[in-house]
Amino acid sequence: MDLETLHYLTYGLYVVSSAKENKMNCQIANTVMQICSNPQIISAVINKNNLTHEYISASKVFTTSILSLDTPIKFIGSLGFKSGRDTDKFADIKYKTGTTKAPVVLDYTLGYLEAEVINQVDVYTHTIFLGQVVNAEKVSTGEPLTYAYYQQVKRGTTPKTAPSYIAEKKEEKIKMDKYECSVCGYIYDPEKGDSDGGVKPGTRFEDLPDDWTCPVCGASKDQFKKK
Repeated sequence: MDLETLHYLTYGLYVVSSAKENKMNCQIANTVMQICSNPQIISAVINKNNLTHEYISASKVFTTSILSLDTPIKFIGSLGFKSGRDTDKFADIKYKTGTTKAPVVLDYTLGYLEAEVINQVDVYTHTIFLGQVVNAEKVSTGEPLTYAYYQQVKRGTTPKTAPSYIAEKKEEKIKMDKYECSVCGYIYDPEKGDSDGGVKPGTRFEDLPDDWTCPVCGASKDQFKKK
């Protein structure tokens, strides 16, 4: 059985949020989909260990923000690789309280859906929350971010068919090693540098400042391994 076949399944990339009493949390999720249209039912699959799972289970409501293609990797990392138990994910982002009283993330959002849980299914490590849509709003126009694009382009392995691909010049270039974060899988490519972190293209990994951290999950340099 070739389990790599599963890699051909397509996914979007979303922010799923919920609230419990006076607390709120959100996370990145790629398994959100529409189940039926009459009535409008969507599903969100959440890991049982996540704080968002706890809040959805308690409040029976969740929101889904549909991310745009230009969403920065740092934004995805701050919501996807950090726990709401340790940090306030809403401290530096734009959001509002929805009709369900759950938060709605607005940064880099094309639109959002609010849902009330009507059923849930236990699937070992995760729970499938089925929610009836009670509100839906467009926020901006653009192309939605897909999980495949995030993996191939945002994390540093850009295919030639991707819009951000830059063809290599014919002249020989000094090869510089790429390094991969052992925590989140982010790939540091010296040819691209880290614009968000102020690192110019052409900077070798070895020449990065000692206090440089992974732009996705915040891991230190010693958590990186040569590819």
